[in-house]
Amino acid sequence: MTSNLGRVLIIAGSDAGGGAGLQADVKAVTLLGGFAATAVTAITVQNTLGVHAVHPLPVDLIASQADAVLDDIGADAVKTGMLGSVEVVETVAAILDRAQAPAIVDPVMVAKGGHPLLPVEAVAAVKSLMVPRAALLTPNAPEAEALTGIEVRDLDGQRRAGEAILKLGARAVLMKGGHVPGETVIDLLLTPSGETLLEGERVETRHTHGTGCTLASACAAGLARGLPLEAAVAEAWAYVAEAIRRAPGLGGGHGPLDHGWPVRERLDKR
Repeated sequence: MTSNLGRVLIIAGSDAGGGAGLQADVKAVTLLGGFAATAVTAITVQNTLGVHAVHPLPVDLIASQADAVLDDIGADAVKTGMLGSVEVVETVAAILDRAQAPAIVDPVMVAKGGHPLLPVEAVAAVKSLMVPRAALLTPNAPEAEALTGIEVRDLDGQRRAGEAILKLGARAVLMKGGHVPGETVIDLLLTPSGETLLEGERVETRHTHGTGCTLASACAAGLARGLPLEAAVAEAWAYVAEAIRRAPGLGGGHGPLDHGWPVRERLDKR
């Protein structure tokens, strides 16, 4: 029975506003039929207007949280988000080695409002320690540029940066296209065996806070439930696209998505 539960250990920071970070991760995993457990890396003071403070947790506490989950509940996938320092990256890399489960790595570097969430010196640690351990890496254009040095301004740039990330050791990469100009948004899934394009009309909205966290966790939920990579990514992509379209309009800045839309849709049909 436990093999079908889709257990996802989420290692990321907490978002007080509930739109991104662990809160978004738990919502996405739960709504897509998985079971979410967490290891908190940092507590952030933030809302839709921005990140006002970040309070990192000690690395031994991060490791202890993960150990407690793995020793008892186990994990079918591990999703990582905000790490925040070289020491945390090193700690989480060791956790991934112990978990022996597919790692979905969201290389969180900058918050939606522009607040840096990963110091420059930690980018190299993500590149050397997290990328080679990733069953799936989910960078946006700026993150891909930071990891590869390749400019990402169009689909060709997405493809070239994605191929470079595969050469760094990731087993698959989902190159997100939200930062790439155009009337449509194209996310490009690259594996050593080929590529898959996921394309949709761009939604003009300021309510996209937590999109990256949500997409990575939704992918993790599918992989943890045993879906093939392409199916897990397609399911996650469709879920996030609809969550953006149904965003509730909360807050005065970059508002959250509607993570609960599948439940609300079922309730409305009663």
